[in-house]
Amino acid sequence: MAVNERRRKVRSESAAMDLLYIAVGIAVVLMAAASFLDPKGNMVFFPIIFFLAAVLNLTAGRKKFGRSKRDARKRAGAILQLAFGTALAFLTVISGISIWWR
Repeated sequence: MAVNERRRKVRSESAAMDLLYIAVGIAVVLMAAASFLDPKGNMVFFPIIFFLAAVLNLTAGRKKFGRSKRDARKRAGAILQLAFGTALAFLTVISGISIWWR
């Protein structure tokens, strides 16, 4: 019984991650296209794009980190992905400050 519960949990987590990737991917593409067409008018989208990229990297890194308890190579990849997510979150703050407090 416990094995079936674990499988369901893994499937539901994978489905949630897939939905997150799809939703964020569509949002980022639409905002990037709008920002490309009118950079001055849509400058507000840049911090949002960085934030969404940070969310994706941090959630994927957390998922990898939780699943790589014994494999040092996978764990190092997860830590690297978490570091990139943190850097993107910092870039979100810097970008937001530079755009909104001009």
